[in-house]
Amino acid sequence: MTRTGPVVVIGDTLLDVDVVGEAERLAPDAPVPVVVSRAEHRRPGGAGLAALLAARDGAEVVLITAVGDDPAGRFLRGLLTEHVHLVRLPLSGSTVSKTRIRARGQTLVRLDGGDGRAVHPAGAGRPDGTPDAEIDAVLRDAGGVLVSDYGHGTAGVLLGRLHDLDVSLVWDPHPRGPAPPPDCTLVTPSESEARALCGESYTTPDLAARRLVRTLGAGAVAITLGEDGAVLARRGGRSVRMPAPQCSAVSDVCGAGDRFAGAAALALRDGAPVEDAVAVGVGEASRFVRTGGAAAIRVPVPVLGDGPRTAQEVADAVRAAGGRLVATGGCFDLLHAGHVSLLRGARALGDALIVCVNTDASVRRLKGPGRPVVAERDRVAMLSALECVDAVLLFEEASPCAAIARLRPDVWVKGADHAGGDLPEAEVVRRGGGEIVTLPRVPGRSTTELICAAHAAARIVSTGSTGETT
Repeated sequence: MTRTGPVVVIGDTLLDVDVVGEAERLAPDAPVPVVVSRAEHRRPGGAGLAALLAARDGAEVVLITAVGDDPAGRFLRGLLTEHVHLVRLPLSGSTVSKTRIRARGQTLVRLDGGDGRAVHPAGAGRPDGTPDAEIDAVLRDAGGVLVSDYGHGTAGVLLGRLHDLDVSLVWDPHPRGPAPPPDCTLVTPSESEARALCGESYTTPDLAARRLVRTLGAGAVAITLGEDGAVLARRGGRSVRMPAPQCSAVSDVCGAGDRFAGAAALALRDGAPVEDAVAVGVGEASRFVRTGGAAAIRVPVPVLGDGPRTAQEVADAVRAAGGRLVATGGCFDLLHAGHVSLLRGARALGDALIVCVNTDASVRRLKGPGRPVVAERDRVAMLSALECVDAVLLFEEASPCAAIARLRPDVWVKGADHAGGDLPEAEVVRRGGGEIVTLPRVPGRSTTELICAAHAAARIVSTGSTGETT
């Protein structure tokens, strides 16, 4: 039965983090690469990614998922509500995260954290606007349902509500999750998940797909095979191979399964036969991987509204949204390309950048008479005009320690010519729970060099080409 309602995505939402850097040498104490961090990108993973991708296809999407009250959960909640209608289940424990350390397009290591599991909403069964009642209403109005199970409890919590739906039901299973209910329209395990579901009886993907159709009571099973596409088996029919479009070799397939299942669910919602829906899923997953996969997704964090804000307002907004606050500091006298490069790199490490700037009096104490060349009012105006800068904070002291203590940034950025252990602000950054990141300087770009060049040019003008004073 075809319905035109929203696609409802049900499942576990994770926080995916890519730390991207450069690896050009091995550590002296172990045969491992040293990765110099250049940027950090965060996005929803799991069911959250499947929902986001469906929304980017133009579909109306409702996401039913468990989201915690920790910083990662607040970040996900703020980000997702910009794109989908979020129905939130409670989460017991901390938000599950997956952090990949990447260099030159390759993942070097993945760090998993968090122990969160979905739990039944409080007040279940009460028709007073609790999540329980809202879930019933959402399922009644659904045009199609996708379960994106990542083994953290959401599918199990809602399993009883997913029997006998009168819309298409696509189930992307996980070995730690419950078995899908009978009569799913389409079940979409990867080959490794199919092996886990079949156990010792697994032989080939084709036979496994036919076996799973019988044992799960599903209308169809499509086992995804990476660059080889998928194999589809339907109830009462033979299995058929669905080849992927030819494309160049890729190294990052993260998120391809979510893209496949989501695209197939949308096609089924719109009335496509199962075989056509699987073909759409294979094609969209191939394009997704070819264009960079999940690593290429950039989702702006909606932590800052329109109009100027003070540095403290920016810090408070980022923290409330669970975002990542970056700060840096300096005189920024005679703003130049080296400053801009540093600020752009700093902004890429988080969701907002605050620049702490020495006042005129502070610069004079540090640099001596004749400095600053540019007054604080103009320095603040130029920094504020940069797209990568979210707020500027003036400080009077010799070091920005007091400003850092107030802002409590997650990341404090300095140029690579500063050693983190020698910085007077190192202790206050770490005491506030932050880290220090050094970024490379642009060679030959400094305020001192600009001033020397200006003086040299002035001498040439004043003496003329013959050396005579004019």
